[in-house]
Amino acid sequence: MAHDHEHDHSDDHSELGEMDLRVRALETVLTQKGYIDPAALDVLIDTYQTKIGPRNGARVVARAWVDPAFRDWLLKDATAAIASLGYGGRQGEHMIAVANTDGQHHMVVCTLCSCYPWPVLGLPPTWYKSAPYRSRAVKDPRGVLAEFDVQLPASTAIRVWDSTAEVRYLVIPQRPDGTAGWSEEALADLVTRDSMIGTGLARRPEAAP
Repeated sequence: MAHDHEHDHSDDHSELGEMDLRVRALETVLTQKGYIDPAALDVLIDTYQTKIGPRNGARVVARAWVDPAFRDWLLKDATAAIASLGYGGRQGEHMIAVANTDGQHHMVVCTLCSCYPWPVLGLPPTWYKSAPYRSRAVKDPRGVLAEFDVQLPASTAIRVWDSTAEVRYLVIPQRPDGTAGWSEEALADLVTRDSMIGTGLARRPEAAP
């Protein structure tokens, strides 16, 4: 599960729910009639999935890394703390933040559907909505992490959080070593979408964009 394309079940209709199939059918009809440009639609989806949304969450994490008071607030009342930075709304009404440590790693899944914190992470990736991830994340989290190229020490416990229609989660990844004195903006560049789901780690300083 190291890369999105390895989990893209977009061509496997057996993995799609009734609503997804209806959306596909509608998209096909609109495309055939010339009402939408598939390429433009792909760009729009990619923007919300990988750029706009995750950048919001990255700024929340970066603030928590540099501001202990904000970090405490985030862990106690994530909804309010996140809203204070201007991020909130539908799919983010009730947020809980959990912080990774040397001894504890957190990972998020939605076993029933694809509940996801849109205000801070944008659109959910395809693999997050897939049946294999939703089932295996609970049964074999360490194995799933390994497929994302995340190797944790055997002494590190893994806790899986199940998002629901009422509650959504944000993982605060560990701040990488060698970033003392970095600005919030620079730190935010180290925070990835996957690290805020728990299927990844923050980038090392040498891998910063």
